[in-house]
Amino acid sequence: MKYLYKIALRFVRIFPVNSFRIWLLRKLGVKIGDRCRLFRADWGTEPYLIELGDHVVVSNNVRFLTHDGAVWVFRDEHPGLDVFGTIRIGNNVCLGFNTVLLPNTEIGDNCIIAAGSVVKGKIPENSVVMGNPGKVVMSTDMQKRLVLMSRFKFTSKGMSFQRKKKMLLDFFEQRGKKDH
Repeated sequence: MKYLYKIALRFVRIFPVNSFRIWLLRKLGVKIGDRCRLFRADWGTEPYLIELGDHVVVSNNVRFLTHDGAVWVFRDEHPGLDVFGTIRIGNNVCLGFNTVLLPNTEIGDNCIIAAGSVVKGKIPENSVVMGNPGKVVMSTDMQKRLVLMSRFKFTSKGMSFQRKKKMLLDFFEQRGKKDH
């Protein structure tokens, strides 16, 4: 059974269809809310200790670590020692590319975890977190204001590949001419 479990975890990582990935992760014990988008992530060895709220995106290469492997150092003295913790993600959360979530982490609602962040502990709702260790750097309201003020924002959702490509190449070619 343990062998099948490991195969299932590997299959989840490589299978491209979101609905099948969600179905399989739920079978492995991950609690997953509605309208989630899960890319290729590492769900660790205890996926049943992970809970995602509604409308959560898990980007590529996010790692969920539900145990502390550093107890290896104490195994000669305490051979059966293990340390575990849950990971709970609130509603409307974005976990950026290469994020690492450590045991006993709880992320509140409406949070953005920036790419490459390493997060442990309790993150308050409406927070943007960056860095290693992950620190709250601003509110999601402030992040929204910055995005809406950006000259690099576009309305491209639902746009065809060709139309989007033309729009972006035109924009950046014009910008490149202004920079020279």
